Amino acid sequence: MSRTEPGDLAERGRRVLALEAEAIRRAGERLGPAFARAVRLLTDAKGRLIVSGLGKSGLIARKIAATFTSTGTPASFLHPVDSLHGDLGIVGRHDVALLLSKSGASDELFGLVNQLKRLGVPIIALTGDPDSVLARQADVVLDGSVTEEACPETLAPTASTTAALALGDALAVAVLEEKGFGRGDFAALHPAGALGKNLLLRVADVMLAGDVPTLGPDRPMRECVVLLAEKRGTVAVVDAAGSLVGVVTAGDLTRLMERTDQFLDIPVREIMTRTPKTTTPDALAGAAVRLMEQHGIMALPVLDGGRRLVGMVHLHDLMKAGAA
Repeated sequence: MSRTEPGDLAERGRRVLALEAEAIRRAGERLGPAFARAVRLLTDAKGRLIVSGLGKSGLIARKIAATFTSTGTPASFLHPVDSLHGDLGIVGRHDVALLLSKSGASDELFGLVNQLKRLGVPIIALTGDPDSVLARQADVVLDGSVTEEACPETLAPTASTTAALALGDALAVAVLEEKGFGRGDFAALHPAGALGKNLLLRVADVMLAGDVPTLGPDRPMRECVVLLAEKRGTVAVVDAAGSLVGVVTAGDLTRLMERTDQFLDIPVREIMTRTPKTTTPDALAGAAVRLMEQHGIMALPVLDGGRRLVGMVHLHDLMKAGAA
């Protein structure tokens, strides 16, 4: 048996990816009012999403159910055959069903369809044949048809399952955005692992609480220069009660030196930024990063509820912690 050249093998892979990318592109072009109705059904549902399919469609259905569950829409995969042997009990009258079938003519699926109709559960059909029997029984039809499978002789679903998976993701993301599901909600559902830890990371977990460089507003700039050099380029200016009244940064010092050589005896109050950007210990670390990026700053004073300085958080430390 002759061995295929490496370049030819790579070309086969590129052909598959191109076919599947084209299937997704065409699916996107077909999205319209039916997709909007499906999103509205899922957003307004008082129950859960029931996702079902057989064979390869069933595998895609499992992933879609998992995606919805992790993004704020409770969802369960229900095998169409098992549904007729006791598992139908997970279906409630306030649920919505999403049924996947390339042909739309799988006999094993229609027992479940009949039961969903009996319960009055709305059906969204994601099918490769929008004129199929399944499509005619559905309340909403999403067209997942493809012109060509990537597998030679269409021996295995490839482009069709990719298109179905992408349409499922499109539904899930549209629904989560419609519900206003955000980073904090996502973190609450993903408490384990690096992802959840990073999303739940607070400023208090990263900030420097001790040895924060501070000066009174009447101190001379010569003292501030030393602190800027030793303490990472940001000095907090506080009053006698420990409340923040301003900050001086290395950038402030650079601009001052460009204006005059006689700056060492100038009081800090004349140089400081009087309304600096700040954060709180309970703020999400990601929010602190966003604030720094928006305003081009490298550190934020951390204040308690009474505006007393309790720490300093640096962008470098946030990056090391995985918040940026």
